[in-house]
Amino acid sequence: MSAEAARKYHFETGVYRPPSEGGSYSLLIRVTRNCPWNRCTFCGMYKQEKFSLRSPEEVKGDIDSMAAICNGLKNISWKLGYGGDINRDVAIAMINRDPVLNTSPGFVMIFNWLISGGKTAFLQDANSFIMKTDPLVDILKHLRKTFPSLDRVTSYARSKTLANKKLEELQAIYKAGLDRLHIGLETGDDTLLKKIKKGVSAEGHIKAGKKVMQAGFQLSEYWMPGLGGKEMWKAHARNTARVLNEIDPHYIRSRPFFPFPGTPLFEDHESGEFKPLSPREQLIELKLMMEELEVTSKVCFDHAGNWWRGKNGGLLFSQSYEGYKFPQQKPLVLKIIDEGIEVQKDTAKAPILNL
Repeated sequence: MSAEAARKYHFETGVYRPPSEGGSYSLLIRVTRNCPWNRCTFCGMYKQEKFSLRSPEEVKGDIDSMAAICNGLKNISWKLGYGGDINRDVAIAMINRDPVLNTSPGFVMIFNWLISGGKTAFLQDANSFIMKTDPLVDILKHLRKTFPSLDRVTSYARSKTLANKKLEELQAIYKAGLDRLHIGLETGDDTLLKKIKKGVSAEGHIKAGKKVMQAGFQLSEYWMPGLGGKEMWKAHARNTARVLNEIDPHYIRSRPFFPFPGTPLFEDHESGEFKPLSPREQLIELKLMMEELEVTSKVCFDHAGNWWRGKNGGLLFSQSYEGYKFPQQKPLVLKIIDEGIEVQKDTAKAPILNL
């Protein structure tokens, strides 16, 4: 394998992407490395990593390398008589021709993306919008031109960054081909937002969310059941519902809080300063939040962290990426939560919340 061929196929990918963006079946385009904020007390994803921007030339070079692999697979498919279809035989033939691909996780990612239809891409890492608008638009246009099969391109973003962008900039980014944003709301309670060092207020979350939707994007907002512990559960539930009611995003996704080793909140948990909710208490908090939620969103529990069990022993909620449509399915969600609370009645080890 020549050094020239190795360079031809080289590109960078990060680690993290939302489950709803197709798992291993999304094309991962690394626009930035790690997180520019990296101060949230609950998050351990990037704590040991340094943030850096990548240049448009680097990113577009990565896109070209991905395209070279795609084209190589398709050419081999035609030669083998598969008419451009991608399968295991085609992948093995390309690895035999270019052995460097045998140890390339990027090759596996592209293979999975192609056999799943080549429809989605995700811009990594934590906040692509920290990049200036013109370079980001340049990257998006090159991505869409190179891979016209894409139906959806998505990214993580921070509310603070989005709130500081002009509407016209967001509209230009949307027009260039970015369709959906994932924002970590976490909570709508200002006291808790300060405590976890989120770097944005409830009003900032609302401003960003409304601006994103006005610009044309689909919006997924993530919140964290249990984040306020026993001390702040009511304020967390009610104020999160209040903020989400103001935004009314397309998706609301539940990511329950678990203490992550190496984070300040984990240390608070270990010392006893942070008192976590029991499983039953988490569901009581969830019920309060859902009762006060007045949205037209799809409410989703599409993550393994939503592990509560129902009366038959299976998962309490569907983990579909499309979730439950509100307000139509709100009564169903509340009924499901009541079932979970009843199941947990005799198994919760922590004291029950004083209602």
